Amino acid sequence: MPTNVTPEYKKAEEAYREAREPGERLACLREMFRTIPKHKGTEHLQADIKTRIKQLSEELAGPKKGGRRSGPALVVRSEGAAQLCLLGPPNAGKSSLHARLTGSHSDVGPYPYTTHLPVPGMLPYEDVHFQLVDLPPVSGEFMEPWFVNALQPADAALLVVDISDPDCLEQVPVLLERLAEKKVFLTPAWPGLESQEPQDSDDPEDPFRLDLPTVLIANKSDLDPDPEEVEILEELLGLRYPTLTMSAKTGDGLDELGSFLFGALEIVRVYTKTPGKPADDDKPFTVRRGGTVLDVARLVHKDIARGLKFARMWGTEVFDGQQVGPDHLVSDGDLVELHL
Repeated sequence: MPTNVTPEYKKAEEAYREAREPGERLACLREMFRTIPKHKGTEHLQADIKTRIKQLSEELAGPKKGGRRSGPALVVRSEGAAQLCLLGPPNAGKSSLHARLTGSHSDVGPYPYTTHLPVPGMLPYEDVHFQLVDLPPVSGEFMEPWFVNALQPADAALLVVDISDPDCLEQVPVLLERLAEKKVFLTPAWPGLESQEPQDSDDPEDPFRLDLPTVLIANKSDLDPDPEEVEILEELLGLRYPTLTMSAKTGDGLDELGSFLFGALEIVRVYTKTPGKPADDDKPFTVRRGGTVLDVARLVHKDIARGLKFARMWGTEVFDGQQVGPDHLVSDGDLVELHL
């Protein structure tokens, strides 16, 4: 990114990075184009912004008469504690795995490209849910034109491979290359994992670069139960993703995913109560480690966040009923009573 940009542009760019909805991202792109200095040093970035404005505008306008629908219908709104997208080459067993994990009705078949549209489903873990979105496969021959837009709301990715298929040694590098062409990079770095490798980037400040923490899902372990096979696969591919071994057929290893995601994404559950009433301990609000009382208030309602004065808290890091300000950090299992 050019260094001589205005504060207004930097603010618009930051808003774009945080935006999840297509409409919000389009508004941010227009503000970025309005505020970016128009000189030779920003020509490439201006062109990239205009291209993305055109693409999002067409998607938000809906399908052309007689044409296929594209755009917002193919972008799944994030729900639950986090959104994870299932990626993989053809016939890796993504849809079978997704159906087994979430109880969804993904189309499953013994032939490639069974999945044509995003299929959302919810993975329960304790008293929270993770949203798993099954996406069409990616190969050297084809990747859906809307694929990258569908990844924008995601918090992380599940890279599903069939460890019994020797072709995955060629398929996975192709998938990573196709995504990199669109500035999407699957990284082994997760917030909650201590051992993180440095992240390579030609331009870490590129506003359109998308880095997704990724876990390698070695599927169909029932067909190739040798535990060393996964290590050999990682060595041959040169990958260093955290790895989980599963079988959609037998169910082996499926229970490990929820626990992994909870820790690796540093999920923090916060329960709320209304003054004078019992606590609502059935459905917690979820933030990430480093989240504050104000972040929780925003999840409850934007008007409550705007009028928040203080909160009373019960938890491991406070004494019962302690009064705290909006910037107080919350911990997993805290009970918060918001006061306006």
